[in-house]
Amino acid sequence: MIDEMIQTRYELSAGRIKEMTDEDILPGDYGAYFRKCALFLCNPDYSGLLPGKYETSYTNPAYTVGLFGTEMGRLLSFLAYELINVIPFAAEGELDEITKINEVFLEVYGAFLQLNEDGEDFASKSSQIKDILYRYVFDYLDETMEKRIASQVDPSYDFALNIIRTADLSDPAYLDKFGEYVNEDTKRTAAFLNSLPEEEIKRMADTFTEGFRTGFVTTGKDLSQKKTVSIRYNLGFERLVKAEAENFKSLGLDVTVFRRALHPAARNGLSRVGFTGEPVNEQMDFDHREDNALFLDRAYVERKLEAVRNAYERHKDKAAVYAGPAVMERFGEKEFTPIIKNESFALSKEQKKLSASLASRSAAIANEYIPADERSFTIIAYPVPSIGKDFEEIFKETVKINTLPYEKYRNIQQEIILTLEKGGCVEVKGRGENLTDIRVSLMDMEDREKQTVFENCVADVNIPVGEVFTSPKLAGTSGVLHVSQVYLNGLVFKNLKFVVENGFITDYSCSNFDTDEKNRRYIEENILHGHDTLPVGEFAIGTNTTAYAMAKTYDIFDKLPILIAEKTGPHFAFGDTCYSRAEDVRVFNPDGREIISRDNEHTEKYRKTDPVKAYFNCHTDVTIPYEELLSIASVDSGGNRHYIIKDGLFFAEGCGELNIPLLP
Repeated sequence: MIDEMIQTRYELSAGRIKEMTDEDILPGDYGAYFRKCALFLCNPDYSGLLPGKYETSYTNPAYTVGLFGTEMGRLLSFLAYELINVIPFAAEGELDEITKINEVFLEVYGAFLQLNEDGEDFASKSSQIKDILYRYVFDYLDETMEKRIASQVDPSYDFALNIIRTADLSDPAYLDKFGEYVNEDTKRTAAFLNSLPEEEIKRMADTFTEGFRTGFVTTGKDLSQKKTVSIRYNLGFERLVKAEAENFKSLGLDVTVFRRALHPAARNGLSRVGFTGEPVNEQMDFDHREDNALFLDRAYVERKLEAVRNAYERHKDKAAVYAGPAVMERFGEKEFTPIIKNESFALSKEQKKLSASLASRSAAIANEYIPADERSFTIIAYPVPSIGKDFEEIFKETVKINTLPYEKYRNIQQEIILTLEKGGCVEVKGRGENLTDIRVSLMDMEDREKQTVFENCVADVNIPVGEVFTSPKLAGTSGVLHVSQVYLNGLVFKNLKFVVENGFITDYSCSNFDTDEKNRRYIEENILHGHDTLPVGEFAIGTNTTAYAMAKTYDIFDKLPILIAEKTGPHFAFGDTCYSRAEDVRVFNPDGREIISRDNEHTEKYRKTDPVKAYFNCHTDVTIPYEELLSIASVDSGGNRHYIIKDGLFFAEGCGELNIPLLP
């Protein structure tokens, strides 16, 4: 009966929209807007959104604001951006979701028809249109969060996995079945993977799934109690995902492959968590990254939290056996430097606080149903063809890096840890134009024979191998962190600098844009994520000089993802610690000593009494490459320095082999 009702609603809305394509009722630019949007809904495709055509697209807020004024222009640009979702929804046969989009479009159109009939000035009635769009998001919160959460933990949501398992992956036409934007890079990735021998695909899949399994073993968690795992990836890697799904099946795990968030209530800035195609237009997504400014208020926050809890409660049995995410990242995309437009929606100061609070409270609810101390993850990265002419060689080198023998690094990193433990703090200094000069305070140990503050990280959940890390003591962690250029979450930051006092950021800057205001806003949105400040959640020393040598050989330092870049030098993560929400799980190094630095003063103070306040729900690594590094030294109470790195080379005993890839 419900299906029949949806079918009827869809047919009525689609028929009315088709009629709109020939209507000439509204004046001038308003009439053109609705006719062109109606034409898109009748024949949706991505071509009109590509760079070159975007400048005169209604999804471009600068264009719509120029036509309709600031308030109305932003609203109509938001609506045009929402219409794009009919393409992926159509691929999945989600008639109810298409109907919702059709109906809100018709409701807005109907409002304009009434205003026109009443002789009202359109621009002065933006609040009426805003109310329609607000209710569109607000009223469907239950359904939106239900589908979002269910698709992550319930294997019966198998749209993507069915394609991966049954399609002819040798024919690139299968990519169009997903309903995502597919460019030449995606097709070339799929073709390259299809050219690899089966044993190579199996070896790559084994590395990935074994890393996931090992993550449970090393933390003492019971994988046998889990039944599902989610694979998150970019289109083009289906042959590899298919092999990984088979591996997980042999571990007793069903796989979920869910789509990136489409609904405005589920989207999170520029994040594309789930399976995803290429962004149609990165500037377009950047322009709409804060569209939630339209509806983010206290009533919405409380209603969404209620919807999230209700959805988890309905799926609590499946959530309880969810093992965690297995993530495949890609790197090598063409550099994207966004343009910040004043015409875009932007969160107010109050809304930024609401957004941070919502993220923290949502994460706390998720942790009730999928406890962090009972799940794990793994993450790996591969290059894509747009990295350049050496793509195939870089891909092969990346596979080699991902499978380096962990025993060698385990032993070398043990020597580094012993050197680090000679002092109570670690001093990191940059060289040349790098302004880094920072001291990291270390947690005190009561029993050095049984305890350590640094984790000896080999290749399990975090592939490739190669780092030692700690959660610093906040008090005394102070100084300047600076890098000439770094890619973070797909965005480039130039001359990125942070001032840290007692473990928290007190100032920050970069040189991407022509004003300090734009540069600070860029950092606030994409690193601070709405928080006034963040703590140093992690200090680490990357030891994978083989990865560094690859980057140097092929000149791809600016292309490396955080996952690999963090292994090519010391790095600092701002936000939560690496043990976030699992601080009570005892973790041990290969030498048998327990890693005790799982908290910092902030989490220790709040996590058991006020978890929402304890966590920031972000963790962003900023890496200083070896070439910008002068020294890293452990400093003891007498002021003596025990060098791990000196003059850009590893200096600690037993680490000489790491310098071979660094030498000319």
